[in-house]
Amino acid sequence: MSSHLEGATASNPRFAPPMDFAAQAVAGREIQEQASADRLAFWEKQSRDLLHWDTPFTRVLDWSTPPFARWFDDGELNVAYNCLDRHVEAGNGDRIALHFEGEPGDSRSLTYAELTSEVKRVANVLEGLGVGPGDRVAIYLPMIPEAIASLLAVARLGAIHSVVFGGFSADSLRARIDDAGAKVVITADGGYRKGRASALKPAVDQALADRGNGEQGTVEHVLVVRRTGQEVEWNAGRDVWWHDVVPAEPATHEARAFPAENPLFILYTSGTTGKPKGILHTSGGYLTQAAFTHKNVFDLRPENDVYWCSADIGWITGHSYVVYGPLANGATQVIYEGTPDHPEPGRWWDVVEKYGVTIFYTAPTAVRSFMKQGRSIPQSRDLSSLRLLGSVGEPINPEAWKWFRDVIGAGVTPIVDTWWQTETGAIMISALPGITDLKPGSAQVPIPGISVAVVDETGEPVARGDGGLLVATEPWPSMLRGIWGDPERFVETYWKMFADRGYYFAGDGARLDEDGDVWLLGRVDDVMNVSGHRLSTAEIESALVAHPATAEAAVVGANDETTGQAVVAFVILKESYLKENTAEGLAGELRGWVGEQIGPIARPRDVYIVGELPKTRSGKIMRRLLRDVAEGREVGDTQTLADTSVMSVITAQVR
Repeated sequence: MSSHLEGATASNPRFAPPMDFAAQAVAGREIQEQASADRLAFWEKQSRDLLHWDTPFTRVLDWSTPPFARWFDDGELNVAYNCLDRHVEAGNGDRIALHFEGEPGDSRSLTYAELTSEVKRVANVLEGLGVGPGDRVAIYLPMIPEAIASLLAVARLGAIHSVVFGGFSADSLRARIDDAGAKVVITADGGYRKGRASALKPAVDQALADRGNGEQGTVEHVLVVRRTGQEVEWNAGRDVWWHDVVPAEPATHEARAFPAENPLFILYTSGTTGKPKGILHTSGGYLTQAAFTHKNVFDLRPENDVYWCSADIGWITGHSYVVYGPLANGATQVIYEGTPDHPEPGRWWDVVEKYGVTIFYTAPTAVRSFMKQGRSIPQSRDLSSLRLLGSVGEPINPEAWKWFRDVIGAGVTPIVDTWWQTETGAIMISALPGITDLKPGSAQVPIPGISVAVVDETGEPVARGDGGLLVATEPWPSMLRGIWGDPERFVETYWKMFADRGYYFAGDGARLDEDGDVWLLGRVDDVMNVSGHRLSTAEIESALVAHPATAEAAVVGANDETTGQAVVAFVILKESYLKENTAEGLAGELRGWVGEQIGPIARPRDVYIVGELPKTRSGKIMRRLLRDVAEGREVGDTQTLADTSVMSVITAQVR
């Protein structure tokens, strides 16, 4: 798999950690040395240091039946106790656990003692509804404190939660409830989004309704949070108001210890057709790596920092870096309910200023949308509290990286560009901010204790400067333990390609630069074959965004009779450039620009100037819809888009 990133990376500067940051960094070179010397002993130490074990483990890893790993499997712990009770018992009950900011402007802060009491009450309610170890609970909530309390209450009972993103439809919700066999659903009347009360319970009612092929069979109760006050349909035998039952319970509940391999959650991945794919994670190994990476990648000082990850709990980032990692480490964090631009652009920066956020973790898509709005908006707020920035979800192009550092980070703040997946459970590749010289756009190096490689289709490592397939060569603590109810699909999907070597492969391409650092090229599915040359959509998008006129870009491969596939780009321009140039002229200029930056083979066949790109509510661009447009097909299912009208506008602009 050849790559055309050489020219783009050679001109990128490196940024050494600020001297004062490096001098005080949580993660020093010694952890790299310890992990290199003995990987399993390293993870043993991390788990013992970071977690409370009711029954200490004696075995670190059982890899006797790959790919089914067992980490710390003869130990016992309670995940919720590790995230809550032990901090209170250590004298930190008065520390703020959550600063909640609602979109309408309401706010509340919960201490560790208050959150612990709430979780105990919810656990008592769930037990009263028949939930016990191994039962599944579906959670369909907005980003409110009750959502975090719900996850932890389920974990406290040794039950398994399955969070479904609040933007998913009733059909998607039902498919996930059915696959998991959920016993209880926790939802709300609604949440706030873009200034409106957005209903949630009607989707639950529809998901559980009789559709002529029988009532949904496993759900016995629906626990409902009142958030917006909007009217909801009520099933008196099934539905229970949170405010009626939770406050009435005592704030006492003993946390029982469970085996380290006790299932913790199922999280369904999107983006594929057919049956939902329920990724299963267990307890001890997952919590170990989530806590370790949160502490060391984000340079966390829980007594001083205010941490904010902008992800929704419906995604793996919200599980690992809103709920489990931060709370296991006793961090103070911010959660925000709404969109970045309501009631006006800059709402996120208002939140940073209000709470004095020191660590901010978000997606490249959000960064590029802020670039489009212009630097005057963040520069009108006091962002001086920020000392570390993070990126997650997709490769961040160098231009956005530099803007993030210069405008949000005052030109000095380190950025950790993290690579990991729903399946990996926690961060796998990232800079360590106190010791790594940062390269804009590069995910950089595996974290200590993680073994990855870039290989060709036969599994052989590629040379530096070449691209290939990104694999994990050794098991890791937070790895997925399977696909819920489908072990054959688990083996087929992730392990079959390199079965003879025992490598994990989940579909991402990458390139090693001359220093051996990793550059993500996006999903292998997003690699185009143009006249026999393999080109990554990520690198072409990066080149487009490097042009001063471009605010955001998405690239797809479209069928072409001559070249097999052709590059088609959809570009949002900065408003200032449209005032002085025509869209047609800029489209032609951008075609030439890509040819200069990467090579003539990468020059787009078409560049369409559009006003918006189709994005899910988590901010991911839905390229399959753009591919439909590029190939002149009827546009497919748009139900997961944040704004379903975007595609009709794009189609009109293109045709």
